[in-house]
Parts: sequence; structure tokens; C-alpha cells
Amino acid sequence: MPRYKLIIEYHGAPYVGWQRQSNGHSVQGALEKAVYEFCGETVTIGGAGRTDTGVHALGQVAHVDLQKDWPAEKVQLAINAKLKGSGEKVVVMGSQQMEEGWDSRFSAIRRHYRYRLINRRPRLTIERGLAWHCNQPLDVDAMNEAAQVLVGHHDFTTFRHSRCQAKSPLKTLEALTVRRGEDDLILVETSSRSFLHNQVRSMVGSLRLVGENRWSGDDLENALDARDRAACGPVAPPDGLYLTKVDY
Repeated sequence: MPRYKLIIEYHGAPYVGWQRQSNGHSVQGALEKAVYEFCGETVTIGGAGRTDTGVHALGQVAHVDLQKDWPAEKVQLAINAKLKGSGEKVVVMGSQQMEEGWDSRFSAIRRHYRYRLINRRPRLTIERGLAWHCNQPLDVDAMNEAAQVLVGHHDFTTFRHSRCQAKSPLKTLEALTVRRGEDDLILVETSSRSFLHNQVRSMVGSLRLVGENRWSGDDLENALDARDRAACGPVAPPDGLYLTKVDY
């Protein structure tokens, strides 16, 4: 049975997240419906990252097994046609037939996320739903310097959702940087083999406190060392978070 790798982009606002759920429409569900409409097969599509409600993706990776050996380009075009016809905010950017045993989740060696903040006084219009509006001045250099205490192998209990299902709070953060983009844009970028539930948004929310000079770098380190969810700063909203790439 051929297995296809799908690279997927989506606007997360209309969805309850990647994973199929009973309480609303999911990205996974939208793709599975499109596959059924394309070839009549009921499939379960696996994904590299279970993004939350409202979180976006530029480079989510998924896999699907089909009974017929279709050309990879045909799979991409057919799924996209069905997604477009249903008005979904999901598109398959690429498709490739993979070797037996390859898995979009378990074969991944690194995931990359980007968080977008717009740092200005006026409210957002075009960027609404695509970034976190921060109307107080942020010290980006202080945020980036403080962020480095989170890089490495740590117990990230403080930055973990209380309902996180991961077996261990121990994760190795390979990179975490804060930099200015164009105009009022601030980018927080991070990489790791895997992340805890809400970890990125929790870290960004705490880094904002550093940027506003309400926390120091020592405060951030103390929050990490506390291994206590109550020590975390306010969690950043999902609007600004993007799964940008998955490495294999």
C-alpha cells in the first residue's frame, strides 16, 4: 500500500487544531474528507505536529496510505481541488511517495516553530488573527538574552499545559531566538525534536514580560527552575504561532 508524504499549509483560525475531535472541525478531518471525495477511501492521516486551536502551519507534514499507486502530483492536485471546493483554509504544498516504514511523526528529528508579535500602539487590521498584538514597547535584545536560559535539556514543567499528555516534562530545546523583522514585527523562533503541549506559547508569554521589563532574565530562569505551572507568565494566544518546518 503506497504511503504519501504531504507538506501542508493552513490558516488555523477555523479549526479546533490539527487532530480530529468531536467538538469541532479539524485540519486532519478536512484532509481525510478531501481524500475520501477524491478516491472513495476512508483513511486516517498522520501528522508531524498536533497544533492547537487557532495555530497556523507553513510546513506541517503528514502521511496517508492509499490502496492505489497514484502519481504523487495527482494526489496533491486532487486533494487540493476537493479542499478548495469545500472552502477549507488548507492546501497541500507538495506530495511525495515514501519508502515503507516512514512516518510523519515518528521519523521526524526536529520541528521548527515561529511566533509573530506586532509591537505597536494601533490595533491590528490586516494582521488580525495572524500575530499577537503587543502595544507596549518591547526590549528585543533583553528578550533574546533571557531566552538563552531555556536552551538546552531542561524540565519544562513550568511551560507545560496542565493537561499535557507527554510522559515526561524533559525536553531539549535546540534553539530559541528573538529578533526584529520588518517594521513592527518581532519574531520568536525555536527548534526541538519535540515540544510539550503549549510549551512555545508559554515561553513566548513569559518572554513578553521580559520585553516589558516586568521580568528580568533571572526571573525567567527562576520560573524554569520552579518546575511549577503557576510560575509561568500569561500564555501567548494561538494567533501568532506557526509550525514552519519539520526535519527528517
